[in-house]
Amino acid sequence: MSLTRKQFDILEALVTSQTVLSQRELEKQTSYSLGTINKTVKELTEQGLIADGAITNLGINALEPYRAKRAIFIAAGFGSRLVPITFNTPKPLVRVHGKRIIDTLLDACLEAGINEIYIVRGYLAEQFDQLLYKYPMIKFLENPIYNEANNISSSLVARYMLSNAYVFEADLLISNPKIIKKYHYTSDFLAIKKDRTDDWCFEVKDGIIVQEKVGGEDCWQMVGISYWSEADGHRLSQDIADVYAMPGGKERYWEQVPLVYRKENYAVEICECFDEDIVEIDTFRELKAIDRTYDV
Repeated sequence: MSLTRKQFDILEALVTSQTVLSQRELEKQTSYSLGTINKTVKELTEQGLIADGAITNLGINALEPYRAKRAIFIAAGFGSRLVPITFNTPKPLVRVHGKRIIDTLLDACLEAGINEIYIVRGYLAEQFDQLLYKYPMIKFLENPIYNEANNISSSLVARYMLSNAYVFEADLLISNPKIIKKYHYTSDFLAIKKDRTDDWCFEVKDGIIVQEKVGGEDCWQMVGISYWSEADGHRLSQDIADVYAMPGGKERYWEQVPLVYRKENYAVEICECFDEDIVEIDTFRELKAIDRTYDV
């Protein structure tokens, strides 16, 4: 059963809260008008997806095609800006306050019910084996050309696993695991609203990403976490291979495939998060500022 966007949003709010929500509470959570909520709840009740204001087993089954089923971690690179720490340790395995950076992402996936997890590794690949003690479900994908191509080479290795899948840059430190959601209506990219940024960012129109660029005003700063629907995941498997084979294709970042070079094939939404939810540690100086144990 396919759901309308409004039906999806209301069912997702109910299943996430795990409790009965009044129509006023649904109004707060979804930003729909009370009239829209009343009408949509009536439709869902008639279809047996809601009963007495609570989601039914039928309702949970209706959400199943929208569930995040797997996670791909892009973790093959050297992490040159975090030298000297990365001489001996891949960046995702660097510890911050005693915890590996990648653990915050892995824990958030498991909390969202995502147990099919792949890590694309390259630099100091064997060190990632240590993760298996805590996360025995992890499967590794090897990227043998990580040092002669950009991260598009890692997406090439994982291209057949991108349906109903999260793709993570593996060096992000999450403080709010709830930004990793169990259900998605369509493909989306996490981003933070900014008045101005010098970082990678998106121009957005009607909630859809229309341009990826470096630096801008009144834009959305890119966070290296995205979700890809079943249909878009299938499309990506071919488009990644095609862009990689183009002249200069090896130099591309993987997300430039759906957002730049094949953007006519995708309508990728923004999924909003905030500065306090997540940190990307780019440099050794930033690492020292966050964790004083490195400041020696």
